[in-house]
Amino acid sequence: MEMLEISRDSSSAINPVINQAARRLATRPFEASFGMRNGHAMTILSSQWPRRISLQEWPGEARYFRTEPDTQVLAHCHWQKDHQSRPTIIIVHGLEGSADRHYVTGTAEKALRAGFNVIRQNVRNCGDTEHLTPTLYHSGLTIDLKAILGELIERDRLEQIFIIGFSMGGNQTLKLAGEFGDDAPSQLRGVAAVSPAIDLGACSDAIARPQCKIYERRFLRSLKATMQRKAKLFPGSCDPERIDRVRSLREFDDVVTGPFWGFGDANGYYSNASSLPFLKRIRIPALMITAKDDPFIPYEPFTDPTVAANPNLLLLAPDHGGHVGFMASKSETARRDDRYWAECRAVEFCQMVSETSVL
Repeated sequence: MEMLEISRDSSSAINPVINQAARRLATRPFEASFGMRNGHAMTILSSQWPRRISLQEWPGEARYFRTEPDTQVLAHCHWQKDHQSRPTIIIVHGLEGSADRHYVTGTAEKALRAGFNVIRQNVRNCGDTEHLTPTLYHSGLTIDLKAILGELIERDRLEQIFIIGFSMGGNQTLKLAGEFGDDAPSQLRGVAAVSPAIDLGACSDAIARPQCKIYERRFLRSLKATMQRKAKLFPGSCDPERIDRVRSLREFDDVVTGPFWGFGDANGYYSNASSLPFLKRIRIPALMITAKDDPFIPYEPFTDPTVAANPNLLLLAPDHGGHVGFMASKSETARRDDRYWAECRAVEFCQMVSETSVL
């Protein structure tokens, strides 16, 4: 069983909630499933592994959040019977994913069984929602998440809200927490990010390597299909022929994402949309989980001194786990968790913070 690397800086101020979480989570080391002590194997096999996930106990309610005058975002809300007195978790998926991805529904089931309400958010344009906005999305877009949070506070009067983001959603989640800084609403009690893409430029470089072409081709194929649908719904919104000639994610961001959002090019987009510069400003409890063998989320950005120096940040970095994989061996999980270790730790972290908040 491998030891967990838990990043804390002994010279930083003491945050008792984070220290308590660090002590407890240190007793939950990750043991990779047999044959998956390789980042590529873990990433691919864990995503294809059949899972039995049931949310039938908590029927989902489709809800449209208006986040900008011309934009709506679809989310699926699962409420406990006494939902206003319960803590709530918003779950945000990764690039070209949706609220129905297995890691989203798997985390939702864990959270619901732990007594949380759950909001499974589709990032704008995702989950077949291209018709709800003339705009696109990007990996650092926090407008929608902020609007959803605001509505849950103002309209639903929810008193404890957490956010769990995966990959791109993890970057958005951490960036939002950093953007709030000292002004985070009191109802936002904490955030967790699994395999977050905190340095988009480094991720773009990593996924362009020959050994990662399988992932880049998959994302690029999906992004192109999204843009083709967008062009039919909103004629003139993009040039499908030019997009069809794009051959890499960086080129896509040079041609589409950067110019559309006013970043200029891919480099401008990456520097403005990455959460890494915002991590030092986070003032609420925040958990980051990343694997050192993630094929396209490099570990080096997580060693930035600002991560360990912020007393509100807790980093769990096992040697293995792949990208949003973290599928544990049966021997380790049989007595406590299911096999999806990172999902368990993210929900457990939210539960610890919630329990501390009401003491």
